[in-house]
Amino acid sequence: MNVLVVCTANRCRSPVAAIMLSQQLERLGVPASVQSAGFLDAGHRCPRELVDELAGRELGIGDHTSVVLDLELAEGADLIVGMERRHVRDVILRAPDTAARTFTLKELVRRGEQVAGTRPGVLLQDWLTELAAGRGPSDLLGQSGADDTADPFGGSRSAYRRMVIEIDDLTARLARLLAAHPAGP
Repeated sequence: MNVLVVCTANRCRSPVAAIMLSQQLERLGVPASVQSAGFLDAGHRCPRELVDELAGRELGIGDHTSVVLDLELAEGADLIVGMERRHVRDVILRAPDTAARTFTLKELVRRGEQVAGTRPGVLLQDWLTELAAGRGPSDLLGQSGADDTADPFGGSRSAYRRMVIEIDDLTARLARLLAAHPAGP
């Protein structure tokens, strides 16, 4: 299973989500490659506030430098997880064939939990297509921030802490959902 996690700059939310999701999937015995990328310049390190916040959780993010999303990364992913609705839109605009496998983290967990247990063992791509089929135009084009994970960049230490706690919860829930849906051949 190849998972790509995307946010604006690839300096806070997406690298945290990628590390946490990777660890959760590993604990559940799900073979996966989880990467992260963003839409801004490459080569930037994570903010010191985030590195400090994660130090107590033994999450090694200090060496991470931002990566720019390219078409190859998007097209090679079995699942693309955006931190905000605009990230999902931007990925789909760049790689239209990814629409059925691109969701915000919150949307994917919400939709997945709504159908959880109804079809365990269904292959990942079929499950994602089923989840995407329930979307309306406003799910991608609207301005609601309900499915967005707040960006702490430039904020207080508590903003980073809230983001880490939220992503930890969501990635644990997502990992359990993904464990029921193998990537297939």
